[in-house]
Amino acid sequence: MSDGRVAQVYGGENLLFLTDEQLRQGIEAMFFAYRGFTADPDRILAEMAYGRAHHRAIHFISRSPGTTVNNLLAILGVTKQSLNRVLRTLIADGLVESRVGTIDKRERHLYPTEAGQVLESRLSDAQRARMRAAYRDAGPEAVAGFKQVLEAMMDTDMRRAYTKMRDGTS
Repeated sequence: MSDGRVAQVYGGENLLFLTDEQLRQGIEAMFFAYRGFTADPDRILAEMAYGRAHHRAIHFISRSPGTTVNNLLAILGVTKQSLNRVLRTLIADGLVESRVGTIDKRERHLYPTEAGQVLESRLSDAQRARMRAAYRDAGPEAVAGFKQVLEAMMDTDMRRAYTKMRDGTS
């Protein structure tokens, strides 16, 4: 292959092998891409003395209004103590509302307020613009391949949660 990949065929199966150096370059590209992906939201969050944990929480609360604290814990993969610190701030600042569950009074359901939706839109708009430009430059085949790579890197539980959210079943 002309792009540096080495394909080998075993038992009729085409396998792709990359050198350690190519994998290292991919890892580094991912680190730098993540910095670019988070740069615009980081600037917005810094104005409010917030960090990426606040961004992730407001994103997923806005994505699934009424989600429970336990569901958010599972999605974010953080400790209850860490999430509670973030939620206390978001609630105190009027960005998230916590409501007691109607069926199970022990559950807390989280909803973005109007101000929370405005913040989430500002953060996501910046990231969508960056992704839209990158996708446009890369082309449809690269976008499909990128999505496959991202999904392949998720462990089983992450992929299950992602698929449920993507398909609107969570």
